[in-house]
Parts: sequence; structure tokens; C-alpha cells
Amino acid sequence: MPLPTLMKRLRDLREDHDLSQAQVAELLGTSQTMYARYERGANELPIRHLIALCKIYQVSSDYILGLEKTE
Repeated sequence: MPLPTLMKRLRDLREDHDLSQAQVAELLGTSQTMYARYERGANELPIRHLIALCKIYQVSSDYILGLEKTE
């Protein structure tokens, strides 16, 4: 998975849902600082957070990871 795709998808999904980093972090049970590190690619996104984000945004993990082909 290209890391820039993951980082862009995380930011774009959050912004599309009009959420702040702090709001998403609260939903994930983590700090805003840690969530910001996921968006920057400084830390790997844990699987449990990936699953939670899929549920929050109602998208597949393939989409978030950039594995889904769009046409």
C-alpha cells in the first residue's frame, strides 16, 4: 500500500465528514496527537483503528488502504 494514499484517504474521509482530528481521535479512543501521526504517516495505523474507521466512514478497508480500483 502506498503510504501517501493511506494518509490522503484518512484526511479526506475525515474532512468529508466534517470531523476534526480530535473528534476522530475520541471515536478511536486515542489522542489527537496520535491520530495526527497516523495522518502524517509517522505511526502505523493499528488494525483495530482501521476497522473502527471503516465503520465510522462506512467504507471498506481496501478503500482506505488504496487497494480498491476506482474506474
